[in-house]
Amino acid sequence: MTVPGAIDVIAELCAGGGILVGAGTVLDAATARRCIDAGAEFLVSPVLDSQILTLAHREGRLVMAGGLTPVEVVDAWNNGADFVKVFPCGNLGGAAYLRTLKTVLPHIEMIPTGGVTLANAASFFEAGAAAVGIGGELVSMAALLAGDFAAIEEGARRFAAVARGVKYDNALS
Repeated sequence: MTVPGAIDVIAELCAGGGILVGAGTVLDAATARRCIDAGAEFLVSPVLDSQILTLAHREGRLVMAGGLTPVEVVDAWNNGADFVKVFPCGNLGGAAYLRTLKTVLPHIEMIPTGGVTLANAASFFEAGAAAVGIGGELVSMAALLAGDFAAIEEGARRFAAVARGVKYDNALS
């Protein structure tokens, strides 16, 4: 929701079909409702708002609530988050911090965001991440402005290769 006109963008992307569209930085239930109405299939929040979780579950949508400290991570999980967005994980020690959280909370599905790069993504998976959240590292503003969707696709291939646990090679294209 930090992008101007984000809900309109969600609606436009959903109208095209063929892709899974979600909404990020959702901070309240009213915004969550608008995102779902626009077609968002999942919601991501950097915080825990139980009303967002309730709405998402009622509407059959996956929801990721945010937490950083062990208390926040457990609260998000206990309130029904499908995954807990650990944000900003990179600022608190990156994969080492996630590994420490997973040591005492192995049952909680965590997705680190903030500071995830192609160079360190594998270390987050090795630390126990269910997935990783990637922003500007995946979709650069320069590529968007230039309409260089091939560069964005290439970046996605590289991250997908890391997620699959294989070394990226152009032969995978």
